[in-house]
Order: sequence, then C-alpha cells, then structure tokens
Amino acid sequence: MRVPGAGRRLRCTVILNANAYARGDPMRLKARTLVPLSMLLVGSAGCTGEPEPPIPARVAGTITIASDHQRLVKGFEWARDAALGYAREGDPVGKWFEAALPGREAFCMRDVSHQAEGALALGLYDHTLNMMRKFAASISPKRDWCGYWEIDRYDRPAPVDYRSDEDFWYNLPANFDAVQASERAWEWTGDPAWLTDPTLAEFYRRTLNDYVERWDEDGDGIMESPESAGIRGIPTYWEGEGPRAATGGDLVAAQYAANRAYARMLRSRDHPGDVSDAEERDAEAARLRALFNERWWSSEHGRFYGAILPGGAFDTTHVPAMQIFPLYFEIVTPERADPLFEGLDPGVNVEENSYLAEAHYRYGRDARAFGFLLAQMDPGLARRDYPENPFTAVGGVVRWLAGLRPLASARTVETRSRLTPDVEWLELSDVPVLDGSLRLRHEGRESTRLTHQSGSWTRWRAVFAGRYELLFVDGEPIAATQRLTLAGEVESFVELDLERGGTRSVSVPGH
Repeated sequence: MRVPGAGRRLRCTVILNANAYARGDPMRLKARTLVPLSMLLVGSAGCTGEPEPPIPARVAGTITIASDHQRLVKGFEWARDAALGYAREGDPVGKWFEAALPGREAFCMRDVSHQAEGALALGLYDHTLNMMRKFAASISPKRDWCGYWEIDRYDRPAPVDYRSDEDFWYNLPANFDAVQASERAWEWTGDPAWLTDPTLAEFYRRTLNDYVERWDEDGDGIMESPESAGIRGIPTYWEGEGPRAATGGDLVAAQYAANRAYARMLRSRDHPGDVSDAEERDAEAARLRALFNERWWSSEHGRFYGAILPGGAFDTTHVPAMQIFPLYFEIVTPERADPLFEGLDPGVNVEENSYLAEAHYRYGRDARAFGFLLAQMDPGLARRDYPENPFTAVGGVVRWLAGLRPLASARTVETRSRLTPDVEWLELSDVPVLDGSLRLRHEGRESTRLTHQSGSWTRWRAVFAGRYELLFVDGEPIAATQRLTLAGEVESFVELDLERGGTRSVSVPGH
C-alpha cells in the first residue's frame, strides 16, 4: 500500500487459557476466576444425538446476514459480493484474490495481510494460504530477506514494483505483518499448514531472526534502513511527504505483533524446543512494547512520534495515519490509547481509513468503530470498490461487530456482541469457521444463540461485556469467569459443549 500525503497518487498497490494467564501475556491481562475451571465445562444440551453427518465441501461466499439495521445489511451484502468478485482461479499463480489497485491483476503483501480475516470469513481459505505461501517463498538473502511486494496473476513479481534484486520496491513492516496475519489465519481455519508448511515455517523463522539481524545496524534489536537503501527497504508504510525515516513507529509495532504471533504458533505447533523459543519471542515482544510506549511517546504532543530519522532524532512531523498502525498492531497501552483516539480522524484515502474500525474495536470504542464500519460500506464513498475496503468491511462485521473469533488452538469458537443501541439484533448464517460452519444471532449485547452447523469443533466460549457473576445457559444459571480486555474493561464468559447440529443460547441476567 502507499499511504500518501494529500494530493499524491496511491499505489498499493488468544485464546484464553490457564497457561496464557500464567505466562503473564502482556496483551492478555490476568483474569479473576470466580470458580474452578472444571466448573466452566458445562455439558452439552440441545443436540441431536444422531450420528454426525460428513462435513460438506466448503463453498466460498455462502455467508448471509439478517438484522433490523437495513443499512448494515445492505452494506454487508455489497461488501461480500464485491470481495467475492475479486476472487480468482485458473491463473498460473493459482487461487488468489485481488489485493492491489484494481486492474493491476496482482496482490500486495500489506493488502493481503489486512484483507485476510475478511477473506477467511468468506471461506477463501485456499486462496489466502496460496498467496501467503507465495510471499513466504519469495524472501531471499539476495534481497536482504525481503520478498516480493506484489505478485501478479502470472506468478511473478509485479513488474511495476520489481526490476531486479537490486532494484525493487519494499516496505519493511510487510514481513512482520504477514506473520501476524498467518497466525490469525491458523486460528480461523485450523489448517496445520499454517504451522508446519516448510516454506511458511522458514519464513516465520527467517523474519524474526535473519531479517531483523540484516536490517539492525546498531544491534538494538530494532531495524533501521539507511538512506542508501532507497525504495529497496522503506522502513515504514508511510510514503507521503516528509523526510525519509530510518525506523518507522509502525515498523516497531509490526515487529512486536509478529513476535507475539510467532510465540502463539510455536506453542500450537509444539515441536521440541518450541516452548522455550516461544518464551523468547514473548520476552522480545514485551521489550518492544515497553520501549515503544516509553521512548516513542511525546508527552508534549500527546501522541507517538511517527519515525526516527537517520541521525537518531525523532521526527516531530505529525502524520495522523501513523497513529493507526500502532493501535492496529496492539502495541499501545490503554493509558496511551485514550489521548491517541481523540485525534484519530479519517485520513485522505480509503486504504488508510479501512484500518479505523478495527483499531477502535480493538480498544473498546464500539460506537465510533461502528460509524467507521458503516462509512466503509456507504455507496457514496469514493473508491469504495478498492479491494481492501470490501474485504475489511466483511472482516469488521464478522470478526468485530459480531465478535466471532475461531480459535483452532482450543477447537473453540468465541463470540462477543459489540452491537450498538441502534442495532437490536444481528444474525449471521453459514459462516465458515475451522473445518465447518455456524449460525450466530445476537440480541443486543444481552443474549447470544449459536448453532453448530458443521465441523469437528465442539466448544463455544460465550463472552459478554461487563461483570456478571452468573450467565444463563439455556435458561439455567451458570457461574461465569471474568477477564480484562486490551482496553482494561471487564468481560464475563462461560465455556460450553456444542455438538454438531446443536443450538444453545446464553444471556445475561434479566434477559
């Protein structure tokens, strides 16, 4: 992606578990458990008892929506159909979807990483895996462990960005972005290829080791790009006006997110030595987060610096777009986030703005997030059809508004309604999750019903905003457990069995 200044042309081209809390994951604050974990494993109810039917072949794009909020329904249906219209098969590159400027017939590493969750919600599992494998295979020591910024339908680096190994375009946050997106894809699909495919596994390892070492000129564990690197190693996603950076704040944030993601994948893979390696990655993530929130914060301006300049000084130029990425990658602590969001307004292009809804949802600003999400789907939005926009709108509705979070590492599906008062109810059907599908209905934020349509997953974690000692499961009171969100807000949840073909409901007291 190019995130330009005004007037420039754009070209772009958790699972909660006891071990996670015991580790003190910096982004998962400790829960206050009211009851032993064994009391959370509520028995199944409302199931068929019949032999399980075979899992049907997945058909992309079967997801449907219903709601009393017709603007949301129409917007989602547009985003779904527009995104599916970009899916391609039969080309030399294999299954892919457009993730660059329409007409370029290519996909960009930043765009694919950002579009991935929407693509998975549409069932484009094979497309996403194929494209990420292509990026992973493209890294090379000859290019200082950079890959191809864009790959076209002919299975080649897009000529507009690549002329030779000495002359090509590359934004350094991209490798890290792809690692964190791959971890989310693993959790959504449960496909072990995301963990064990040799090309992907080497990409993760090289990115967190060789890539960092090659670009870390002063040995502090943070990458720097000399001016002599030119476009061959741009140290940020920002490409607008201002001096060339040595290190972008978004680069540090992306590196942090990649370390966290890689640690989770190592634990899921569970090969010899993976646990100790995961602990090292978690420790490095914690170091980067502390460093960023302390050193990169400007008390004078109430925001983060966007970059470090070649001489070592912070760039004092205010680039609003560069405040989005630290929030998106979750490196920002809650106390830093509050003033940051106050000045976070829509930018100059649709690509930049496609991050706004998710950044707000991540930090519990649901009402403003919903406004940004509706804006993405508004028929009057300029360049609404840019692929990143409909894909991320789908992801915003499914993953964030509906709060649907498949967790392959626990064979669990998690839900949490983030509906605002102007949406009384929302229902999503035939949603691809793990190796099957589900139907989800929220009544406000007070009641959720889930139907296990297909697949081998059998667990549901029903989460609700707020502190509740009890939640009602199929009408019966069950002790709830509490945890804290990234923003420091309390959530309450129960975990249930949910057999294939079964439907269960959970609600807060009084509903």
